[in-house]
Amino acid sequence: MGLRLGVVTLAASLLAAGLVAAPPGAAVAEEPAPVVVDQRFTTSDGVELQTTLTSVGPVTAKPTVVEFSPYGDGSQTLEVTPDYNFLLVQIRGTGDSDGSFDALGPTSQRDVVEVLQWACTQPFSDGSLALNGFSASAIVLYNSWHQRLPCVKAAILRSGTHELYRDLLVPGGILNLAPGAGVLGLIGAPALLQGIDRLQRDPASSLPVIGGLFATGLSVLAHPTLDSWWQQRGWRGDANDIPVLMLNGFYDVESRGVFQAFQALRDDGAHLVMEGGHDGTPAGTDGGVGEAHAWLDHYLRGVDNGIEAQPAVRLLLAEGDRAAYLDGRHQAYDAADWPVPGTRWTELALSSGGRLGTTPDAQESRASYLTVPTLPTMSDVPTWSLLEAGGAKALTGALPFLGRTNAVALDKVTGLTYTTGALAADVATAGPVTLDVPLATTTPGSGIWAILSDVAPDGSSHPLTVGRLSTHHPGLVPGRSLTDASGAVVQPYGDYSAVDRAQPGKPRRYQVELWPVGNVFRAGHRLRIQLVGTSLFSLLSLPALHTVRLGGPDGARLRVPVLPGSDLTAALD
Repeated sequence: MGLRLGVVTLAASLLAAGLVAAPPGAAVAEEPAPVVVDQRFTTSDGVELQTTLTSVGPVTAKPTVVEFSPYGDGSQTLEVTPDYNFLLVQIRGTGDSDGSFDALGPTSQRDVVEVLQWACTQPFSDGSLALNGFSASAIVLYNSWHQRLPCVKAAILRSGTHELYRDLLVPGGILNLAPGAGVLGLIGAPALLQGIDRLQRDPASSLPVIGGLFATGLSVLAHPTLDSWWQQRGWRGDANDIPVLMLNGFYDVESRGVFQAFQALRDDGAHLVMEGGHDGTPAGTDGGVGEAHAWLDHYLRGVDNGIEAQPAVRLLLAEGDRAAYLDGRHQAYDAADWPVPGTRWTELALSSGGRLGTTPDAQESRASYLTVPTLPTMSDVPTWSLLEAGGAKALTGALPFLGRTNAVALDKVTGLTYTTGALAADVATAGPVTLDVPLATTTPGSGIWAILSDVAPDGSSHPLTVGRLSTHHPGLVPGRSLTDASGAVVQPYGDYSAVDRAQPGKPRRYQVELWPVGNVFRAGHRLRIQLVGTSLFSLLSLPALHTVRLGGPDGARLRVPVLPGSDLTAALD
């Protein structure tokens, strides 16, 4: 009997793999249909959350992947194999869950622990849980990491913020209006669409849901500085020992967060794969899906597939243009850590005449520009990449000049532009970028907005990353900035806890953090930094005249991360 069962099992496996053909007329067994089980979970404060379990075939105890989503029914962001169950939990105050949405704050974080405790002991679970999250469903998990997360053996988190204030909604102390409004819209729409079910089940539950979404919008506006409200919605430590696979892309609207999270969790065995997030999946890749499945198999089922021995950091670098990157023109780069060990930050001076080079002008000079709002297709590549992935690509496809930073509307009327000479050799860059700029403003609270671009030999200039900083926030948090071997700040950690108003016309030093770049500047290409007005996707402020100090020992500087094997200084000589 055992031999017969083994032969049948082997035959079935070969058929499934396509290695043998079924006899003529023989019926091939089909995979069991998915079973979907909806169930309400009651939290310790009496609020009911909607959960949905998906299983292939009859529900049996299996490793279970759990995702906490604010985007309603059907918002699961990872397809798992039949070896796993998947539990989707709708966050309180969203979808068909009751209660009041608290912007992924303390109450939602408490729910995470309670649901995991419950899920671990249910008949569908074998006691091993994994966490999955993308964007908001990853953010709530990062926010919850200071709590002990029961039964969790591994996690897969794509995009998401390490600090909601700094990484997405108020970067540099400047309100990032479009992503904030978009997130609330994406959360509110499912709640509205599922409102009929809620009204039939419990009409009174609608008021807290509506009130929570409304209060979240007001709270973002009511907390312009990084106060305790924001601190409860950011990273507060690691109370776990969970290996996390982190996935994202360099152009992602939340790209900063994944690098900071990796640094916080690398001692727990975290891996970082930069292969696409909100910014799209580059051609020739699967966006990290293969790594995600291998990660689950190894840490939940004990499969010896070697995923834990892969390089801890796997980067996919663009070659000068995001569109070409998505079409498959990119380079892979593996490393043991982030920032990549051996990275050197090359300092480039902004000089008169629009020059950007390794040697500053001997004499000081001044340059001024008016902070007129700019087109986000040119000046806000992280937010625009999110919208393009959502369907706005047709606009820049039809009008490609809108995605190039040398268009007249951006750098010929207002703003300052500084460009290197043509490179004599390829230069690979990956890491945070810093603009160190002495600047005076006529208008306190105005925004400093900087764009790093790759200029092709034909003169087209393609934005790679941006930095922004309110002139209300010149200071740094002591001991939190990243410095290089010389002690120069290469990733400033701004102090946004209070307003420090600029005195009109009086210069002071600002260190502007540009989100990490991942790009290979080809020989013949040039680097360009531009200072312009804030993007139309950000909260508009009064126009200002900014005056920048150039040249001399204290003039404006750009610090660019250069990977081992490349030499930016030599390529510019």
